[in-house]
Amino acid sequence: MAVTFSDLHTESGLKCLDEFLSGKAYISGDNLTRDDIKVYAAVCENPGDSFPNASKWYDAVSTHLATSFPGKAVGVKVSGGKGAPAEVVAKDAPAGDDDDDLDLFGDETEDDKKAAEDREAAKKASSKKKESGKSSVLLDVKPWDDETDMKKLEEAVRSIEMPGLHWGASKLAPVGYGIKKLQIMLSIVDDLVSVDSLIEEHLTVEPCNEYIQSCDIVAFNKI
Repeated sequence: MAVTFSDLHTESGLKCLDEFLSGKAYISGDNLTRDDIKVYAAVCENPGDSFPNASKWYDAVSTHLATSFPGKAVGVKVSGGKGAPAEVVAKDAPAGDDDDDLDLFGDETEDDKKAAEDREAAKKASSKKKESGKSSVLLDVKPWDDETDMKKLEEAVRSIEMPGLHWGASKLAPVGYGIKKLQIMLSIVDDLVSVDSLIEEHLTVEPCNEYIQSCDIVAFNKI
């Protein structure tokens, strides 16, 4: 069963602690445990003669800590005025905790450091930008007339190179009146290549516009 001592900076809180310690040497019985350390840190100073049980307990804990941890334990206080309620286990508490296991000041161990590093690494991995998506595009590239050299037209198209752009398979398809158009596949990394910009700033301007009259997006699919 958990017992909570609320606000041990007030008389009511110290009175509760004093009554709880009646007939007891320590919080959990006859031996000092972690529970005593937690409450001791919340009390801040000897409660005084008005609370004899709590005062006797405080002196006993102070003496024990001063002997076991010279130069470290005496005067353990909670900073910032009012502290959080000290919560202890009143029953079934382990008797005789090993003093060497008491972490009085929350010193960071190697395991704590590694756990913190692992959490930080996991945080960075989760916030890392996801890989950019890719798309597959089919373009219709139309020449000026039936006299346009379609081989050179295709060479002009494939001469355009930029990060995230990859040209694929192509074929010539009839348009009418002896004119053929180039149908060509390309794949792009979405964050790096804009198909509209590719057409407006590369395919339909010099030098490509010597062969290319216009371009149309026939199909656009996310990969």
